[in-house]
Amino acid sequence: MLLRNACALVGPRLSLALRADIGESGGAFDRVASRGPRPAPRRGEAVYDCEGLLAVPALVNAHTHVGDSIAKDAAPGRTVDERVHPVLGAKPRILARSRPEHLESMMRAACASMLAGGTTTFADFREGGIEGAAMLARAASGLPVRPVILGRLEAYGDAGGVAAAAAAAEARRAGRRPARPAGPARGPAHHGVTAAGIARLLSRCDGVGLSGPNENSDEALAAYARAVRRPRLRAIHAAETAASSAASRRRTGRTETERALLLRPHILVHMTHATDADLRAAARAGAAIVVCPRSNAALGAGLPDVPRMLAAGCRVALGTDNVMVNAPDMFREMDYLGRATEAARAERGRGRGRSARPGARPLDARAILRMATVDGGGALRRKVGAIARGMAADCMLIERHSVDLEPMHDPWAAVVHRASASSIRAVVSGGRIVHGRI
Repeated sequence: MLLRNACALVGPRLSLALRADIGESGGAFDRVASRGPRPAPRRGEAVYDCEGLLAVPALVNAHTHVGDSIAKDAAPGRTVDERVHPVLGAKPRILARSRPEHLESMMRAACASMLAGGTTTFADFREGGIEGAAMLARAASGLPVRPVILGRLEAYGDAGGVAAAAAAAEARRAGRRPARPAGPARGPAHHGVTAAGIARLLSRCDGVGLSGPNENSDEALAAYARAVRRPRLRAIHAAETAASSAASRRRTGRTETERALLLRPHILVHMTHATDADLRAAARAGAAIVVCPRSNAALGAGLPDVPRMLAAGCRVALGTDNVMVNAPDMFREMDYLGRATEAARAERGRGRGRSARPGARPLDARAILRMATVDGGGALRRKVGAIARGMAADCMLIERHSVDLEPMHDPWAAVVHRASASSIRAVVSGGRIVHGRI
């Protein structure tokens, strides 16, 4: 495939090329020319004239829970734990009552929705152990989308009182008085997390995606860290809510992030309530942060402070989180992050007096688009997210003259704040047009 005459955002900096020729071979970009001689088509190569189109790297959704597709908007108005906690929430009860074929069908629909919205790669925290991972693999099979499946063992340590809390919640649902805790839970510190179990899990997964440090003992986190080796990924939720952050300090004397780093994670998800010291520690450890601002808003968890994360030296990527509370729409996610961050910045400025200037530097549209493309690929350690030689030949071709975008003075802002799935003429995955047409 050779795309000619495209306006394009190219390379790791998403630099604007007003007229580019972009070629691929074997599913990877191998020619990106915006100056000098134009590459000649190869024998038998399909050539497409992209005049009037903006070529943008396909989007990378760096954190999803597509299994929750069957529970869209369930249990509204509840707290985070009441809705999505892996032991206490409504979500595990709904998933347990759902027929596997229905779950698989809903997951496949979520994959198709992402593809139509320009997302060709997504990372999913998949519950259900080996069978849960296999279910997602089947759901995505045959679709031109790349799932990065991060599984987990269905074993949760009760060092933080998870088992007792689950029993108390069940008693309240049944109208009984919860039993008084009988003291520290006994039993093996790893609570069912073994090297053999992890090895079996990794036979069907691209890595592990753990619920959070409060649901895992130090020994369990260390066991995952020892067992999950490159190229597999280690990822974990951390510091999502004020309540979970306070619980970690109360129970262990450490922050969630301090304990999450025992996993030696490649990815920390949320970090909405991370301290400055947490962010510096994450940066030193080389852990990327994936923020999910719409989910945090829907669940009342707050707004991730992305400028502060970037100032601490962290790589930041973007995800849509639970399909239970959000459509997996990266356009909406980018737009919300930019506007909510600017609103928060203005509020901080007003808090320092009428004449005070807003606080942290604005989060510009190019930085947000990088989070949804280049930095998402970097966080997942995949060669995706950029129109550059050697990267997967994934891009979306956006109508520059669509009613919502014309006139396009700032292409980064146009994509982040004005574009939608309806603006896309075509989606290319692995060098093939997989949605729309040119």
